Amino acid sequence: MSNTPFTLSSPDLAAGAAADPRFEFNGFGCSGQNQSPVLQWSGAPAGTKSFALTVYDPDAPTGSGWWHWFVLDIAADTTQLAANAGARGGAQLPKGARHVRNDYGLSEFGGFCPPPGDKPHRYIFTLHALSVEKLEIPDDATCALAGFMVNANTIAKAGFTSTYGR
Repeated sequence: MSNTPFTLSSPDLAAGAAADPRFEFNGFGCSGQNQSPVLQWSGAPAGTKSFALTVYDPDAPTGSGWWHWFVLDIAADTTQLAANAGARGGAQLPKGARHVRNDYGLSEFGGFCPPPGDKPHRYIFTLHALSVEKLEIPDDATCALAGFMVNANTIAKAGFTSTYGR
């Protein structure tokens, strides 16, 4: 952990720019590859004992947005998630990390799938540095419960926003 700024980035997604269609969901009328991007981070603050990652669309026409990806219990010495780490089953996640069920009802990365004709939606990638090694919540927890527990234990956040439209 260091004194440098805490940052999250992706070689696959430029902050503020449109995402590649390979990150589109495959289902619900979308036909992408449903692959999660490479994510890299540095500068985690002292006291970081684990990380949690969220990907959220505040523009989804639901009244409460849409959780696309939620990963808990990422070890503090981890500095990246590989391409398609969000694959179903969690085998591509770092050891000990786990998915929370997303708003598609799946425990995996759920790609972007805004309604056709909507203005491009924002996809907010946030990495939380946590003060605990593990969050004691059930594997079938909702994103709201996981979010409450993550926010209660966050010591710093890093992130960026990408966009996608159809």
